[in-house]
Amino acid sequence: MTTSTASEPETAPAEKNFLPGPVLLLGAPGVGKGTQAKALMAAYGIPQISTGDILRWNISNGTPLGKAAKTLVDQGTLVSDELVNQMVADRLKQPDTRRGFILDGFPRTLNQANWLDAQLTSDAGTLPVVAISIVVEYEQLLHRITGRRICGTDHIYNIYSNPPAVPGICDVDGSALIQRPDDSEAVFTERMKTFEAQTAPVIEHYRKQGRFEIVDGDRPVEEVTAGIVSALKRLRNDSNQ
Repeated sequence: MTTSTASEPETAPAEKNFLPGPVLLLGAPGVGKGTQAKALMAAYGIPQISTGDILRWNISNGTPLGKAAKTLVDQGTLVSDELVNQMVADRLKQPDTRRGFILDGFPRTLNQANWLDAQLTSDAGTLPVVAISIVVEYEQLLHRITGRRICGTDHIYNIYSNPPAVPGICDVDGSALIQRPDDSEAVFTERMKTFEAQTAPVIEHYRKQGRFEIVDGDRPVEEVTAGIVSALKRLRNDSNQ
């Protein structure tokens, strides 16, 4: 669970009085959520909160919640919403979340979104969640995922947008490039179906409350970041009126 408070001095002076609050970044596999989350962390000195990281931390540290979760994981059972919610609640008590945080992988369901809203409402000093969806056309995402190739030392290429000089060979070390099993079209299609089924109710939930915006993710990274920052400021201004 990485904290980026060390980046706070780099925040522009004009941003010091702006509280980003809780930000939910939504987007299909391959849209660049991770890259954009890092940009927001650096800009505002806020942490990224990943339910996967929280789960692993609790299990590795043997907390009561971690022990309960490990029992379920060892049995091949999904960790319940209630257990995940408790872990998130504990994480939100940490002081690095004071100015805001970026949510990664949570809330995935409408039940989790309702729980999170109630949890934040119970703390009078906490802003409500705003949701920003990074959108890229399906075919472009398909190329981003299925075109990805890596070598043994993790140099990354894309046969469509960033191909190696010699097909199938790493420019740096001359080793063979491979396609990871998870980067196949079949796996991508299933991940998209799951994403759309889970996310649609969450998007509608925040859209109805006026706390949702879409940002075009098919642009240079810096332009996408600027779009997200602009959307965040509009949503915060609207929610404070």
